[in-house]
Amino acid sequence: MGQTVRIIGAPMDYGANRRGVDMGPSAIRYAGLADELEQAGVDPVDAGDLLMPRAEERDPDASQPSEGNAKFLREVGDVCSRLSDQVAEAIDDGEFPLVLGGDHSVAIGSIRGASQAGELGVVWFDAHADLNTPETSPSGNVHGMPLAATLGRGSFGDLEWANAPGVREESIVYVGLRSIDERERELVRESEMTAFTMSDIDERGITSVVEEALGLATTGTDGIHVSLDLDWLDPKAAPGVGTPVRGGVTYREAHSALETVSTRHEREDVLRSMDVVEVNPILDERNETATLAAELTASAFGKRIL
Repeated sequence: MGQTVRIIGAPMDYGANRRGVDMGPSAIRYAGLADELEQAGVDPVDAGDLLMPRAEERDPDASQPSEGNAKFLREVGDVCSRLSDQVAEAIDDGEFPLVLGGDHSVAIGSIRGASQAGELGVVWFDAHADLNTPETSPSGNVHGMPLAATLGRGSFGDLEWANAPGVREESIVYVGLRSIDERERELVRESEMTAFTMSDIDERGITSVVEEALGLATTGTDGIHVSLDLDWLDPKAAPGVGTPVRGGVTYREAHSALETVSTRHEREDVLRSMDVVEVNPILDERNETATLAAELTASAFGKRIL
């Protein structure tokens, strides 16, 4: 790509139900992210981490939405507002914002910031739909709500920091879904989003699915945001995640998917921003998941075997 990649750490675990994911950005850096990016031909510049209080120092119920339950909503809103500004600033400066999470609720800030530059498509590599609202969530954990927040659904419609006006439902594409609760299933079916499940990948192959996903996300948009949740992979390949689900993509399928993203970008300059989330070093084995996160990110930026 030959561009500057601004690494922004968002060590937030307010949205998760298990502690430890706040150490994800450090673990990914320690795994050699900068070296991997340099080998991919880009220039990494580390902007450091957003500062935030520890979850143990805050009351999860101090601020609640108009309806339903969303834990640490005030803290999530503060972090995502600041992250949105940093992402937008990176794009304005001609750099590529790469956000390291933290739990998946950081994507609310990533996507809102990236959408300031125009219409934005979203490719969501994840085992989960993350489409619950405070009204439908069985847990109140915001890392299961980022796409609902982005679209202003439910009580998120009252929260300006959550909504990304430049993102339309039909420009959001899931890749690799395999764990969805009953209410989310209804919400996905009723929406204009496109969802490719693990069954689609089994039947068609990863490259075919990702190519179609990219085609849908780039139709009528000015660029795309890629959100990579490490629980998208099978736990055998990525054990260090908070919500592992058996039957995910393999190590090689994951690389192939991100290489397909890179190929599309090299051809059409479509990739505007990316976040890599849900690495939990406490649950990891020899920093294996963080290392994989660094490698997959490099694949998205053009690193190849040959």
